[in-house]
Amino acid sequence: MQNGVNFTKKNISLPISRVRLIMKSSPDVSSINQDALFLTTKATELFVQHLALSSFNNGSGKETNSLSYSDLATTAEETETFHFLTDILPKKILARDYLKSLEQMQEEEGDF
Repeated sequence: MQNGVNFTKKNISLPISRVRLIMKSSPDVSSINQDALFLTTKATELFVQHLALSSFNNGSGKETNSLSYSDLATTAEETETFHFLTDILPKKILARDYLKSLEQMQEEEGDF
């Protein structure tokens, strides 16, 4: 037991080795303290859980008892807390809709 907290692998679901690998991929990180690794892993787990629950509660998940990519993307777009995720969780659009909006943008640029 350290600092009044029992640090065991039973307290987390994410693989610590994967989190360590991600942390070490940063050029700014030379070594990783075990306490920092555990806390980062636990914080990540809690964040993912919060995102999933928010997406489930605000999306179509309640009706279908499932969570979809669309629910996650909508939550990222509409909830200020998760807005920073919009680049990695963009709403999916059909190719024809994208091409149509691209044509409209080009027409607008041509008007200037």
